[in-house]
Amino acid sequence: MVTLHRELVKHLEPDAEAVILETPYGFQVNREDISSRSREYFRRSVGLVTTVMADADADLATGVDPDGLRDQIHRAAWVFSGPGSPSYALGRWQEQGLGQALADRVRRGRGVTVMASAAACTVGLAALPVYEIYKAGHPPMWLDGLDLLGSLGIPVAVIPHYDNAEGGTHDTRFCYLGESRLAALEKHLPEESAVLGIDEHTAVVIDLVADSARVWGHGVMSVRRRGALTRIPSGTVLALHRLRGLVAGTTSDSPGSWQSTEPDRPDTPPAAGGPVTLQEAVNAAEELFESALVARDAGRMVAAVLGLEAEISSWAGDTEEDEGGQQWARTVLRGMIRKFVAPAQQGMLEPEHTLTRVLDPLLDLRAALRAQGAYDLADRLRTSLAAGGVRIRDGARSSRWQLLPSEHAEAIDSRGSTVAADDASSV
Repeated sequence: MVTLHRELVKHLEPDAEAVILETPYGFQVNREDISSRSREYFRRSVGLVTTVMADADADLATGVDPDGLRDQIHRAAWVFSGPGSPSYALGRWQEQGLGQALADRVRRGRGVTVMASAAACTVGLAALPVYEIYKAGHPPMWLDGLDLLGSLGIPVAVIPHYDNAEGGTHDTRFCYLGESRLAALEKHLPEESAVLGIDEHTAVVIDLVADSARVWGHGVMSVRRRGALTRIPSGTVLALHRLRGLVAGTTSDSPGSWQSTEPDRPDTPPAAGGPVTLQEAVNAAEELFESALVARDAGRMVAAVLGLEAEISSWAGDTEEDEGGQQWARTVLRGMIRKFVAPAQQGMLEPEHTLTRVLDPLLDLRAALRAQGAYDLADRLRTSLAAGGVRIRDGARSSRWQLLPSEHAEAIDSRGSTVAADDASSV
């Protein structure tokens, strides 16, 4: 999502205050590492210098003042929160009053507020306790959300990772809920509300000035009411009154009425663009490497390896990509490098290895011609080999051949002798 992040911050002042809320993952023992990676990601990839707002309970020695935290939320030009536990974040933000501070921020249209993954779960009127349901086996239930979108007239339960497919043999769509549990849960939502699903590597950008919602990225935004689904593709710009109508069930827009009057904006990638996930990048690199291997194209093989190494380094700063996915990518990278061994070994032996089998008999033939006094034929053979880049050196008892580097200039004189030079001035 680098391109989108850059777009969202490009109008900020150079010294604008930018804050990362670590609360959703504040309970994790590696929270400092996640925060460090997040800061480095935004600094290196987005060009944004950020500070981390620590979770007050994560380290009792910090002595964080909730009033100071709320003030920081109000002041910041850009606020980001991402992965972790929705239920933990909700509990902490409600205790500290940060939930209200975030709601005020959205209602007043102040700055840029980015909520991803677990944090995105909290912005609706109802929030999904993902950890408790998927990991701990709790019965499906809603928690009271921050309802940031409610102040905009959009009463929804936001479900990120809507198209998740990690389960393979079991249904992990809808942020690991699966169809049956989502169907049971949505019955408990208020009649005028809906589920707002956001696919992975996809964003919904709500612009209060333009009074619009834009779907950006690789997937779609889904508005689901009691099982009835409306899918809005990437690149669509939807007026907020139309989105409110879809949520309330009072609008049944045709897809043609959703599209922006500028559907081909260069800052909006097509849904079927290049790789936007680490898995897709790995697959693309593997495909390039294998095709290059079949074609015996060492340059493209190296390009595939270096490209994948760069992708792994880039994704290392993304807090949404788990360590398992990165480890798998490194395994693929090591496998590609190992496949280099056989052709590289063969290349290091060539062409001398193959030429030896051809040239040694030719040298024997030339020695026989000279022994028979057929010097003209022997010299013609030497000249022909020189034209092909092979120098013959005659010794007292035998002759040796030497393969000349291709960049060397060769001049063959009228007597059939060869002069090799490193540069033109020495010819």
